[in-house]
Amino acid sequence: MTKTFSILGRNIRDIPSFYSEINRVFMIGAEFRLGDSLDALNDLFYGGYGAIDGREPVRIVWHDMAASKATLGAEATRAFLVEKLRRPDVFNMDLIEGQLEALDGGTGQTYFEIILQIIGDHPNIALVAA
Repeated sequence: MTKTFSILGRNIRDIPSFYSEINRVFMIGAEFRLGDSLDALNDLFYGGYGAIDGREPVRIVWHDMAASKATLGAEATRAFLVEKLRRPDVFNMDLIEGQLEALDGGTGQTYFEIILQIIGDHPNIALVAA
């Protein structure tokens, strides 16, 4: 049986509120919350903690997806990458600068597009725009 989860795009105003929505949907009853991390989001979709149990079939209905696409678009992505540049001790500056250059040139991925790619990398997860 496929589990169905609903993401409410109206709850997403920025990157931190995206993770608040993910925690609301997928981490009910868990002893910890997901941090603002694309790696953690990817790990969540592998299952084993939170609401997803391993590789079980999952359906995610993302309401107001177009609004989330705009909210997590180029402007939010740029701010996210610029913030990383303030931490040269943690992040690869050449990589981040290249991502910023690509974003500014119109060829880089937005945060929203990265989220979609992560979800798409999990064949047990079907994403439905609503």
